[in-house]
Amino acid sequence: MLLKMRIQTKKYSLGLDFGTNSCRALIVDISDGRELATSVFPYPSGSDGVFIDKKEPNIARQHPKDYLIGMEKCVKTALKKAQKNEPEFDPEQVIGIGVDTTGSSPMPINAKGIPLCFLPEFEQDLNAMVWLWKDHSSHQEAKEITEIAREMRPQYLEKIGGVYSSEWFWSKVFHCKNAAPNVFESAHSWVEICDYLPAVLTGETRPGHLKRSICAAGHKAMYCEEWDGLPDKEFLRKLDPEMAKLKDRLYDRAQASDKPAGYLCLEWAEKLGLKKGIAVAVGAFDAHMGGVGAGVKEQTLVKILGTSTCDILIHSKEKGPLNIPGVCGIVDSSVIPGYYGIEAGQSAVGDIFLWFVEKLTPEKYGKTAPEKFKNLEKEASKQRPGEHGLVALDWNNGNRTILVDVRLSGLLVGQTLHTEPHEIYRALIEATAFGALTIINRIQKYDVSIKDIINCGGLAARNPFLMQIYADILGRPMKVSRSDQSPALGAALFGAVAAGKNTSGYLNVEQAQKKMTGIKKIFHPDPDNHKVYQELYQFYRKLHHAFGTLNWTGSLFDVMKDLIDLREIQRKEIHA
Repeated sequence: MLLKMRIQTKKYSLGLDFGTNSCRALIVDISDGRELATSVFPYPSGSDGVFIDKKEPNIARQHPKDYLIGMEKCVKTALKKAQKNEPEFDPEQVIGIGVDTTGSSPMPINAKGIPLCFLPEFEQDLNAMVWLWKDHSSHQEAKEITEIAREMRPQYLEKIGGVYSSEWFWSKVFHCKNAAPNVFESAHSWVEICDYLPAVLTGETRPGHLKRSICAAGHKAMYCEEWDGLPDKEFLRKLDPEMAKLKDRLYDRAQASDKPAGYLCLEWAEKLGLKKGIAVAVGAFDAHMGGVGAGVKEQTLVKILGTSTCDILIHSKEKGPLNIPGVCGIVDSSVIPGYYGIEAGQSAVGDIFLWFVEKLTPEKYGKTAPEKFKNLEKEASKQRPGEHGLVALDWNNGNRTILVDVRLSGLLVGQTLHTEPHEIYRALIEATAFGALTIINRIQKYDVSIKDIINCGGLAARNPFLMQIYADILGRPMKVSRSDQSPALGAALFGAVAAGKNTSGYLNVEQAQKKMTGIKKIFHPDPDNHKVYQELYQFYRKLHHAFGTLNWTGSLFDVMKDLIDLREIQRKEIHA
């Protein structure tokens, strides 16, 4: 009888994580964060789920049908695995659903909330699909938005680090207006994918009725309650009169993810094999929910390390408003309700390593990408810091923070006829760590203390070589989240909180974090390596300022020669 009662009181939450190339379903025991089952669905459309255009390399789009197909398949598979892993598991025990997605990834919809690309006249039109986060085709519009905001509404820029990005909502919508007016005119409204998918699950997709995420609205659409929501019509009219008209068809208020977007409708309950009426949390971006799933709190930075990197912090509102140039937004309640959420990041990290392996690494390191990664790491780990004589810039996909400039590109300095691929690989890893250090230095300069760093995502979970280099360069312990899928865990956590205290037992996010998150490993910095990296970082800083800032004055005359000097010192140390 006691066993039966225990089984009946077990409660689970479902986290749905929609990434760049695949989606994931994760079933979590809400009492302790134990991950009962997971399932991954690679998107079938385009190239690894992304539609590109060879004529315009900045374009990156997705088809929303992949999300809907993937959601159904993922959940059904995860439920079957859960029942196999724990025979007593019953789908009726799932009490909440949370959803995280990439962002800003907006999509044009009609008045019923139907994606335009679902309509026959637009089914092959890339402009009618989802404008994926890494679509940079709107860089000119982003520049125009920044210039007009500086002139008319400088307060808008203060909340987003001083520069509006081509990765964000308004620049993409504005570019659609300029590049594809037929799509823009046919769209009744636009919706972020993190808002659309909870709306689908709850059965309410009409633009004026579905719940909007404060995370997406604040970080990407210049939403702030200080100016009563979205940018005002006068400002939007300066961009284009049609942009001002669009505002009436968007939204007035946005909400945090601890609240329900609604409740699972009958159609999707039957599709997924879940109970009708369970809570579906307001959606958010993967990095922000990943920060929560990794255990973000005050004075703790969470780094989500994947194809790109997002850095997430929270800061007490009682300490007053913040203005940190170069970050990707400072938004009330975007991460944990009641705190400012701070977002920063790098536009490419894992993507840089994959590019190098797929495009430039010879077959002597292996025939497959996994073999090449393994052997590059094996050889690179034999080297001391600075021994390769190289320094690189991590801007292969532009700079997200702190320069916010999509038109910057990668750079490698110091290569000779003797440079080996594994040396370049190590230099690229070091470059991403130097970029991370630059972000941390900027944030701390504006009086936001960082005492702990927690890492999550695929690179943190599977690349100890990279984690050790990060520890050595940052000079801090690198903690690794207990969960290898922190965004999905964060989504499940929000699903549990949105279900309400009477159902889940959790009054707020912080209570759920104490039970459902944790640390599994710590990489400690090597003091000797850190000392050398402090010297190497000065070369990175000089290149960063020379190529990335307008008013830099100085000389690069010494960089190559000083790199050689450092290289020779480190090589002598080996034989000493």
